[in-house]
Amino acid sequence: MFGTPSCHGITADQPDSGCCTHGAFLTDDEDRQRLAANVALLAPDEWQHESDALADAKSRSATSLDKGIEPWLEEDELDDEPALRTRRWNGRCVFFNDVGWPAGSGCALHHMALRLGRTLPESKPEVCWQLPIRRTQEWETRADDVEVLHTRIAEYDRRGWGPGGLDLDWYCTGSPEAHVGAEPVFESLADELRELIGPEAYEVLAEACQRRRQLGLIAVHPATTRAEELAEREK
Repeated sequence: MFGTPSCHGITADQPDSGCCTHGAFLTDDEDRQRLAANVALLAPDEWQHESDALADAKSRSATSLDKGIEPWLEEDELDDEPALRTRRWNGRCVFFNDVGWPAGSGCALHHMALRLGRTLPESKPEVCWQLPIRRTQEWETRADDVEVLHTRIAEYDRRGWGPGGLDLDWYCTGSPEAHVGAEPVFESLADELRELIGPEAYEVLAEACQRRRQLGLIAVHPATTRAEELAEREK
């Protein structure tokens, strides 16, 4: 739905920009380096606000450029810790092209990925390509004092945004409008899942999902049920 009229945006005053209004917090140095490499792949005029990002960075008193921070990034805090995020311009991520931009509205990095045939995990910051999937990890100490790491893959619902998630004006994973895809998520988001859990684990997951489809052992999302009801009414 991202980049289509069906995506209403998480804030009512930014209906065209999906969840890009906050910018993207980078997870680590690798995420930062990957973003820099992808910026270099953007075609001329593919990124509408490139010059705006540079001008905004230069205008700051203690400019981030002097600290070696790329002009498309700005300093902020995440969980009370210093963090880098993509710079915001006009209330949304600086990589977001406005509606009507000739190269296409929406994420410039997304357009670059489609143009070059690259996967989204290769082409966008981690927090961007992971949505609407959420990966959480938790260590467990077993009775024999052996520690194991549990990785859970689930829906990135409103609660994933923290307390502020309930205040979002609209959010895709709970809306019937987002539950009309022709493919199940394990197929449509295969690239993302392979990156999150590894190719071997993904093959096990895909086999299990296929088997459950054949047996009819599927727990249908409430929003999917609602979408099917609405579609039936329109017939």
